[in-house]
Amino acid sequence: MLEAGRYKEGLREHARGLAEAASGSDPSTRVPTCPEWTLQDLVGHVGQGYLWAADLVRTGGTDVIDGLPRTVPDSPAAWPAWLRDGAEQLIAAVEAKPDETVDHPLLGAWPTVMWLRRMANETAVHHADAALAAGTPFTVAPGLAGDVITEFLGLLTAPTAAAQKPELAELRGTGETLRLRPAEPSLPGWLITRMPDGPVFEEGAGEGASGADMTVAGPVQELLLVFARRLAPADAAGLKVTGDASLLDHWLAHTAV
Repeated sequence: MLEAGRYKEGLREHARGLAEAASGSDPSTRVPTCPEWTLQDLVGHVGQGYLWAADLVRTGGTDVIDGLPRTVPDSPAAWPAWLRDGAEQLIAAVEAKPDETVDHPLLGAWPTVMWLRRMANETAVHHADAALAAGTPFTVAPGLAGDVITEFLGLLTAPTAAAQKPELAELRGTGETLRLRPAEPSLPGWLITRMPDGPVFEEGAGEGASGADMTVAGPVQELLLVFARRLAPADAAGLKVTGDASLLDHWLAHTAV
């Protein structure tokens, strides 16, 4: 994990980037990476997520909900301030309870900072969604991109993941390995192993790991966009897949969450 201050910076940065990308285009523009959503839906989803997470941290618990409302100010000109206010509400809620935990019916007891991490990382990915839809540039700092991958793999490989998302049971295997090797030397990489009880992963298995059945290597931002299913491997700049590429295709086909 990163320090709490870095998550605050990332949340603010990508909330701003998402707002700028989305508010400069027609609100009814379809988001190709979230096919059922428009840009207005996307902004509403993220902004309501901030308010939900802030309330969760303040109150210490929540019910499971199938989907947040996507209510958003009618005017795109109001979106940046609305997203900024929601992000600041979450930051303030975490700052008021920096050492406490909150209970989630499915995810269990999490330190409050984990919800800051969750929303910062989700915002980075949805910033990419908005940028791809609007045709604007997207960048994410390597350290934050790496943390998004780590958190995402942790959620996918959690013991309760398949119970919540039955399609994740397809990721079980007999020891097949997938290696993610970022180009940035400051990042350790990841090794996924598909076991009979479900996949597991470890960090620090990038450059030094050998013998993986499939390796995908390249800039960490491109690794993030591919494993978050925002770019096809063939469309990711500087990405190279070696070994059994069908393992990557299978993983991506069963990790829509």
